[in-house]
Amino acid sequence: MIYFDTHERSLNHQGEELCGDQTKIVRTEGKTLVVLSDGLGSGVKANILARLTTEILVTMFRERVALKDVLETVVGTLPTCKVRQIAYAAFVVVEIEDATGAFRVINFDCPPPFLVRAGRLLRLEPRVETILGRDLKLSAGVLQHGDLLMVISDGVLYAGPGVNMNFNWGWEQVGTFLEQVARSHPATAEAAVRQLLDKTNALYDGQPGDDATGVGILARSPHRLMVFTGPPVDPARDVECVERLLGFAGRKVVCGGTTGNLVAEYLGQGVDLDLTTQREDVPPIGSLPEIDLMTEGVLTLAKTLRLLKESQGQAARVSPDRNGATLLTRELLRADSIFFLAGEQMNPFYHNPLLPRNISIRHNLLEQIIEILRGYHKSVEVEWV
Repeated sequence: MIYFDTHERSLNHQGEELCGDQTKIVRTEGKTLVVLSDGLGSGVKANILARLTTEILVTMFRERVALKDVLETVVGTLPTCKVRQIAYAAFVVVEIEDATGAFRVINFDCPPPFLVRAGRLLRLEPRVETILGRDLKLSAGVLQHGDLLMVISDGVLYAGPGVNMNFNWGWEQVGTFLEQVARSHPATAEAAVRQLLDKTNALYDGQPGDDATGVGILARSPHRLMVFTGPPVDPARDVECVERLLGFAGRKVVCGGTTGNLVAEYLGQGVDLDLTTQREDVPPIGSLPEIDLMTEGVLTLAKTLRLLKESQGQAARVSPDRNGATLLTRELLRADSIFFLAGEQMNPFYHNPLLPRNISIRHNLLEQIIEILRGYHKSVEVEWV
């Protein structure tokens, strides 16, 4: 099975609070959709027009509207620059069939996409389709395991020192750099995009003369994670839940002291606490054979919720401090597919027994965590037991 890991990052034009590039990544049933729109110029106007273009494109592509109708809508909605006689927003759309890896790229005035396979740049030969007097460049192919597909705004191509852009880093040079990135075997699309945008920012000497955006798609094996938190309501299901955890093909996390004791008892092992990970607001982690991470429950989940919000979906933004919450946050952000096995047996210390289970502290924390993770394009399932 191949997972299509996606990540985007932008650099704002120097002195601008808003970026004139906008991106959106949408995962639907069996399909991954990536949209990048580059508004003409920079600042507020470019931001608004790029955002509008992106929303139109996402809505129409999700509804499988014909390309002619899509372009008619975009052209009919956005104004044309009276001076340059060009559209106020360029865009590129990538559609991927998750089951087969088949993809197509629809490009309107953006730089050509980059496909790197086995460390070598492949040229996608587009066909040109003229609609309403505008040229759309359409290319297609099939992604294989290890492929890196990158789409960019022109601010990446024109990276140069200071605010005066030079044209020394063009498409060929970006492609050569992406070959080097691919040969470093990045574990995630985030790592690949970060290298590209860090290089872009360095070429601008930290003062981008244009908005610059990269969206990377890395075809790789999925990172799967299972979190077992809270004992089941029916103690007769304790062994079943532990066995499901131990049999899971992926990384395994236990969250909660009572839950950890269930696993320890099944394994016939004692829990070893690492007191160096104890913090004022986070209890220490423990360790057990076959378990990748073992934390306390409610207090750690509450801190993890806050860290997830602050991370903006990027593991690199999480504090390097080693404690239960930071470790759990990084596990969640590095996973693509997450399964929560959530027991609903009440802990009287955290719950009023007169209240229903679905308003318990653990239940509410998990629901908020799941909502955030789905917003970060994670595939998340939960089973309440």
